[in-house]
Amino acid sequence: MTDDGTGLLTIGELARATGLSVRTIRYWSDEGALPPVARSAGGYRLYDAGSVARLELVRTLRELGLGLTDVRRVLTGETTVAQVAAAHVAALDAQIRSLKVTRAVLSTVARRGSTAEETTLMNKLARLSTAERKRIIEDFMTEVFDGIDTADPDIRTRLRFAAADLPDDPTPEQVDAWVELAELIQDPEFRATMRRMIEFNAADRGPDVPSGSSLWFMSRLVRLAGGAIGDGIAPDSPRAAGVLRELIGDADPAAVLERLEAATNVRLARYRELSAIVNGLEPPTAYQERFGWVVAALESQVAR
Repeated sequence: MTDDGTGLLTIGELARATGLSVRTIRYWSDEGALPPVARSAGGYRLYDAGSVARLELVRTLRELGLGLTDVRRVLTGETTVAQVAAAHVAALDAQIRSLKVTRAVLSTVARRGSTAEETTLMNKLARLSTAERKRIIEDFMTEVFDGIDTADPDIRTRLRFAAADLPDDPTPEQVDAWVELAELIQDPEFRATMRRMIEFNAADRGPDVPSGSSLWFMSRLVRLAGGAIGDGIAPDSPRAAGVLRELIGDADPAAVLERLEAATNVRLARYRELSAIVNGLEPPTAYQERFGWVVAALESQVAR
C-alpha cells in the first residue's frame, strides 16, 4: 500500500493481494478491464479496494472462458453476467457437439483402420448440416419409392422413421452409426435392394389390403417358425411343408422365397440396427434363426 495515506495499492501490491501476476494485471488493465483509479507522482498505476473486487470478477469470468470483450461489457453495465453466461453456455454446447463428432469420427477411423480418403468422407458426413442430412434421407426415400404407389403405406412410414436424423445432442455412438447409415443409404446397390423389396410388396398387395398387413405377415412368420423350431421340425421334413402351407397358403414357394431373401438381406438387417442406434432405441430382434428356417423350408419345397 502506498504511504501517502490514500490507501491505494500499487500493481505489485494488488498482485500479492490476489495471487495474480503483475503481467496479467497489467495486460487486463491495458485492455480496459481493470483501469487504475489513479496514478502516482511517478506515473505508476494505483488501485483501490473496489479494484480488488473487480479483479476477482475479471478472473472468475476469464476462468469461465469469457473473452475480454464480454468481460468489459459486463463491467461497464452493457450486459449482465447472466446474459453473458447464457450466450457462453450456447457456445459451449455447440463446441461440445463438435467435439463429440470429432471423437466419433476418430473412433471410427481407429476401429476401421480407415484410409485418408475414407477419413475425409466420414468427417464430411458427420459434419453435414441438418438440412444436408435431411436431403440425403429424402433422396433415399424418393429413389426407393418413386412411382410405386401401391406399396404398404406402413412400410413407407417405418422406413422414414428408421432413417431419422441425428438428435440435437447425439452420443458418439449415434454419430458413428449415422456416418455408416449415411454411407449405406447413398450406396446404389443398397438402394436397388430396398427398391426391389418395395416392388415385391406392391406387386403382392390387392386394392383392399389394409395398411400394416406386411408387418402382420412377418409377425405370423416369426410365430410359426418359432413354434416349428421349438418342436424340432426340420425344414426339409414333411411336417415343415404343413407349416409353410399355414404361412403362405397356395402362394408359389419360389416367389415367396425370392421376396423373403430380399427382406432378410444382411445389409438390410444392418440398416435396421444402425437406425435403432441413431434413434436411441434398442437394436431390433433380428429373428435370424426363424427367418433362416423358413428360407430353408422354402428352398426345400422349390427343389422338389
